[in-house]
Amino acid sequence: MSELIQAVRGMNDMLPEDAPLWEFFEDTVRAWLARYGYRQIRTPILERTELFVRSIGEVTDIVEKEMYTFNDSLNGESLTLRPENTASVLRSVVQHNLLYGGPQRLWYTGPMFRHERPQKGRYRQFHQVGAEALGFEGPDIDAELIVMGARLWRDLGLEDIALEINTLGDQQSRARYRARLVSYLESRMDELDEDSVRRLHANPLRVLDSKNPRMQEVVEAAPRLLDDLDEESLGHFEDLQRLLRHCGVEFRINTRLVRGLDYYNRSVFEWVTNRLGAQGTVCAGGRYDGLIAQIGGKPAPGAGFAMGVERLLSLLAEAGARPPAGGPDVYVAWSGASAEAHAWRVAERLRAAGAAVVLHCGGGGFKSQMKKADGSGARFAVIVGEDEAAAGQASLKPLRELSEQVRVGVDDLVPLIMQLRKV
Repeated sequence: MSELIQAVRGMNDMLPEDAPLWEFFEDTVRAWLARYGYRQIRTPILERTELFVRSIGEVTDIVEKEMYTFNDSLNGESLTLRPENTASVLRSVVQHNLLYGGPQRLWYTGPMFRHERPQKGRYRQFHQVGAEALGFEGPDIDAELIVMGARLWRDLGLEDIALEINTLGDQQSRARYRARLVSYLESRMDELDEDSVRRLHANPLRVLDSKNPRMQEVVEAAPRLLDDLDEESLGHFEDLQRLLRHCGVEFRINTRLVRGLDYYNRSVFEWVTNRLGAQGTVCAGGRYDGLIAQIGGKPAPGAGFAMGVERLLSLLAEAGARPPAGGPDVYVAWSGASAEAHAWRVAERLRAAGAAVVLHCGGGGFKSQMKKADGSGARFAVIVGEDEAAAGQASLKPLRELSEQVRVGVDDLVPLIMQLRKV
């Protein structure tokens, strides 16, 4: 016997019993985004590597360690499975000139790929839902993106998700801060870990994002970027806070919040929970006004967020979410040569009317078929034998209610079932 081939480590199957929770989440998300006027965009999972190097930043964990990159054997081009989707969305927007007609509110969903050490809430193939608001300059769109998150947690019935915000200022203020930060970190060089030493001059702000417990004292004592903010960025941040207070959204200013991607400027935010251990961030984003130009487009402002689907599903499961289990409306059982053709016709009539129908396959008597009908989760069994087929009828048996089995003509069966589905 050949050895069993298993899934790649960190890339998981979604099994049928998991589907109802995924479907509940996806349906809720689609309705939520539509209420805010966001339209869906879909991009390929495979992009040119240069797109992510240019957008995410060359000296980042994602580009240095985590991307699935390979050379296309046909043309020698370097390609990468997308580790995030903002860059892909903006590439598509630029390529198809979507901003020509004005600002855009877009959303996406799908799998992302990072070669990380698999653990709960962090997988090598993971799924995100994200929104990108392009062409809007003011803090009002930053506030909208955050208010949207607060609305979604209520729609999903999730609690204990807190908001942290910060501002990274503009390029000039970050340059001033960068000089102060480098000087400070050099003064504590003996306390820096290997990653921090490597980033010290290439990307010192990422040192503030260190998850190494031994680095936390160094990080906490570091200079604050807020002290170097330009007047316009400070005003933008204050207006954002005012709008959030106006909308009743509670927040905490976290001056160490820098995000793990280089393209952010001004507003950044994270929705965090203490219910998932180390993987406590469930949604994060911010403003990236220079990114469109960075990937080759005409300069335009942008802001957005992405949320981890698997992490939110873990929170929903922990909260006891019980979405409908799904299953068919009707299970059609039949026995006999003439009954088979009649059963097929009945099943198709019901499907044409909008019912979800499972037609029994695989043989077996009525007793075993009824056992399968009950196990399918269907509300009704439709039974077709030789007598029913000869008379153009079928027997309807409720499986979840205490009602009598009835035998009716097919023309009456379809409206009867459709009516009972609504009860």
